[in-house]
Amino acid sequence: MVISPNVMKRTFKFIRVFFVLLGAISPVFAQLADKIKPQAMPFRLNEVKLLESPFSRARDLNAEVLLKINADRLLHNFRENAGLKPKGEKYGGWEKMGIAGHSLGHYLSALALHYGSTGDKRFLERVNYIVDELEACQTANGDGYLAAIPDGRRVFADLSAGKITHKNPFDLNGNWVPWYNMHKTFAGLLDTDEYTGNKKALRIAVKLADWVDKTTATLTDAQVQDMLYVEQGGMLESLVELSARTGDQKYIALAERSFYHKAMMDPLSKGNGLVLEKVHANMQVPKVIGAARLYEVAAKLEAERIAETFWTEVIDHHTYVNGGNTDKEHFGKRDQLSARMSGSMTETCNTYNMLKLTRHLFEWAPEAEYFDYYERALYNQILASQDPKTGQYTYKVGLYGGYFQSFSTLEDSFWCCTGSGFENHTKYNDSIYFHGADDLYVNLFIPSTVTWKEKGLTLKQESSFPDSDKTLLTVTGVKTAPVTLKIRRPAWAEMGVTVKVNGKPFAFEDKAGSYVSISRRWKRGDRIEVQFPFSLRIERTPDDPNRLAILYGPVVLAGLFGTDNFPPEGPYGREGGDDWKDLPLPKIPKLSRTERPATEWIKPVAGKSLTFQMVGAGGESITLVPLFRSQHQRMTVYWDAL
Repeated sequence: MVISPNVMKRTFKFIRVFFVLLGAISPVFAQLADKIKPQAMPFRLNEVKLLESPFSRARDLNAEVLLKINADRLLHNFRENAGLKPKGEKYGGWEKMGIAGHSLGHYLSALALHYGSTGDKRFLERVNYIVDELEACQTANGDGYLAAIPDGRRVFADLSAGKITHKNPFDLNGNWVPWYNMHKTFAGLLDTDEYTGNKKALRIAVKLADWVDKTTATLTDAQVQDMLYVEQGGMLESLVELSARTGDQKYIALAERSFYHKAMMDPLSKGNGLVLEKVHANMQVPKVIGAARLYEVAAKLEAERIAETFWTEVIDHHTYVNGGNTDKEHFGKRDQLSARMSGSMTETCNTYNMLKLTRHLFEWAPEAEYFDYYERALYNQILASQDPKTGQYTYKVGLYGGYFQSFSTLEDSFWCCTGSGFENHTKYNDSIYFHGADDLYVNLFIPSTVTWKEKGLTLKQESSFPDSDKTLLTVTGVKTAPVTLKIRRPAWAEMGVTVKVNGKPFAFEDKAGSYVSISRRWKRGDRIEVQFPFSLRIERTPDDPNRLAILYGPVVLAGLFGTDNFPPEGPYGREGGDDWKDLPLPKIPKLSRTERPATEWIKPVAGKSLTFQMVGAGGESITLVPLFRSQHQRMTVYWDAL
């Protein structure tokens, strides 16, 4: 008897519900509910090593950027606010504005993540230096407060006194998103604790959380909900995580009392995804990640539904072809994508957070659909968001009309997506593999090795994917215990998948959006060859079948239109593309022949990997390349058909 993934998911959910309901009656069952284990677990960062690939090269280029950044300059406002003399001048851009200080938290996370992945002690030294500096600032402040927020003391004193004003969802008491800003510090400290073992970071976070508790304790629920109209980042998640790290339930209580935004959470808990229409997107995803941690740490069942409703609504009704979502940082009406295309689509921060949320849902129910999405967003937004020349970062991407990507600079910019960009390229190894009790999930086809210490199993993955449609898995170390390899069978592989084990064809049910399961006692030298033949395909927007994008296997293809009307400084330093719309755009021809098979009007270019020539497009011939290789040119991903 074969049990479908959906039936398994419902069964696991029933078991969780059963224990939680019993927990309302008995403390013993409440403890069981709190200790419910996920169905799939990620490997530790140091257990997965990247081999040569576009991802390892992106990681290494990112490392160069991280080492060029001066920590003392990012610490400027922290020291100044604590009455200490700064040791470095402020950076420019957002670091000289009302959100100053947010970059330091991201930077600390990125350093810790890179050290956790590679063991490079240069990054640990920087982490330890920053933590020591933050401790000095907190000590000087005297009450646990720690922030670089301009005029932060006044902002929070007013808040604690019940004075709450906001001109828009980004303004609280005259300051630009102070809780969002503080969350970055929390996240950096918690990542430092997790990936470097620096326990001083956790002690600093505890003192800061105690200050937050005192500051918000005076507020009524109505005042809290009014405060949460303004973007608060992942404060909910960080406080729940702090409770999990310390075992102190008061941080769960603080999280729910002060950072649970009912206007968003309550409709989602009832399965209402329409609440997302026209709201600022990245204001919501961190809240939902916080709900996911509430479910995991405190067995809050409504929080599970919040996360599942949100993910499904965003993926099914608001996501563009590259895995990103939003235009000008906002969701629109569901399924209305074609009318919402500008030079400022698919904010990188938002996709960064959607990938974090996807990992949570996969752990609860390890289904291939989660990594079909994850792969799409990883290749076609995150990898594409790095400047291959400087290693700098993209804020938003115009997927229609001939725009080009803009990148931050080392001295200025420091956008939100610069900060998340620091982190994005440090952790390409964090989701390639997951494991269950006896199952090893191969989710992504990125050259790497994984060591499952508990099973004594080491697996090496070699591939030039996506330049090649094959991957090779070799067992290089093993004990005798049986392990089931579960290899994702991508939904995009329309021509089927073939698998060989030690050179012999392996029979399996070839079902799109599933896993190929191979159970055996593995031996050193066992080889599993997997081929996913790529094919050209067309994806059309749900509201306009004549607005379309072109893909080849997992890769989104972009049409190239040169560098006419580039700014003289190049594609750098502007506000993510918003102020480039006044520059003349190229004329994008409308496509003909799109009712015919794509292979009739899109031809591969000999000798050039993943490069195509589109013919018959308004009489022109246009070069197509992967979106992640389209930087420094005008391009379009979406086309209009005649």
